[in-house]
Amino acid sequence: MKVTYLGQSTIELVANGKKLLFDPFITYNELAKGIVDVTSLNPDYILVSHGHGDHVADLVQVQKQSGAKVICIAEIAGWLGKQDIDNVHGMNIGGGFNFDFGRVKMVNAVHSSALPDGSNGGNPAGFVIYSEGKKIYFAGDTALTYDMKLLEDENLDWAFLPLGDNYTMGPDDAIKAAAFINCKNIIGIHYDSFPVIKIDKEEVKEKFIKAGLNLKLPAIGESLDL
Repeated sequence: MKVTYLGQSTIELVANGKKLLFDPFITYNELAKGIVDVTSLNPDYILVSHGHGDHVADLVQVQKQSGAKVICIAEIAGWLGKQDIDNVHGMNIGGGFNFDFGRVKMVNAVHSSALPDGSNGGNPAGFVIYSEGKKIYFAGDTALTYDMKLLEDENLDWAFLPLGDNYTMGPDDAIKAAAFINCKNIIGIHYDSFPVIKIDKEEVKEKFIKAGLNLKLPAIGESLDL
């Protein structure tokens, strides 16, 4: 299983030979310019955690150029239908479904959600991916929430957690979240793209080391084997 970080909360995860793209936000991310070419993305699936622009800005373009199936909350699925996109699998919090690459469970996130045109984005969500014998948690945009304790006995292999603070939990709460979900392997997302979510990477890494956690902060375009 391989993951490539594409900036902000956008990741590409290759699982069982299928490409899963999470929260596509590239065109308007200054940090990704010259590194990631949105027109070259060809995922099999696009997973959307919520409707904010920094998570769906390139959703319609990437779906139409790739034909990918979009996995998202029911309200975003309805909005996509109005964009002439019908290859969509709507879900809701607590539900799971088996796809050809593995299983997806939609889990709670504490945030807000509205689509760029003001449409109802439904509830924000995270995902647990079960594939290749591994369990991967993508938290999406979220505050620290005690609901994360529900993942404690999942024996997660890796977790993608937001670190930028201001709009989501920051590094200190992310360390608490890692304890709640009982996962020591963390990949940071949702940081540095805007001034208010810029982090001191060395300071954050040191905090995670002191907490006994394995934190990865890959460069945009960098790939890791999970």
